[in-house]
Amino acid sequence: MLLSELAEKELIEMENGVRYGFLAETECIFDAKTGKIVGFEMPAQMVKMPFQKKKAGMVKYIPWSEIILIGEDRVLFQKTTSTLKHAYDD
Repeated sequence: MLLSELAEKELIEMENGVRYGFLAETECIFDAKTGKIVGFEMPAQMVKMPFQKKKAGMVKYIPWSEIILIGEDRVLFQKTTSTLKHAYDD
């Protein structure tokens, strides 16, 4: 699958059922050594949590390991983390 095909898919967190928008609105994080995708970083304005206050400068990160299913229209993932863990630095 091409990265451009992934970009058209909507991100949905399975844990809470939250819709995060489209993958094209994220920053794709690559491992410089292997070229593999490590995860996706979402800017603060992308996080749409209904009935919850947004924290200024809040950035969410979806580790590649949390992605459960890449479907025809959507990417389902288990959960996000608040910050990038630099898993690719190991």
